[in-house]
Amino acid sequence: MAKGNGKRYDETFKKETVKYIAENHKSISQVSRETGVNSNTLHGWIKKYGQQPEIKEVQTFSSPDAELRALKKQLRDLEEENEILKKAMHYFAKSPR
Repeated sequence: MAKGNGKRYDETFKKETVKYIAENHKSISQVSRETGVNSNTLHGWIKKYGQQPEIKEVQTFSSPDAELRALKKQLRDLEEENEILKKAMHYFAKSPR
């Protein structure tokens, strides 16, 4: 019996998706929504393919300014995700039981 929903992705798609996440500094949840791939699956791909030299080199920064920009973008993304979660928490806390 097959496990999961039966979707299979080729190696190229997996590697390109991991590279896309690294290059664009996007959150796993955002890429999951964009691609339709489960976030747990994406985490597994990053664990498997994220250490490969051609993908890892993308994660190096050319200057401290580039690293700072990337970190600021990552911070903005995380703050946005936190705001969404806070709103959801308040929504569910107010709903009648």
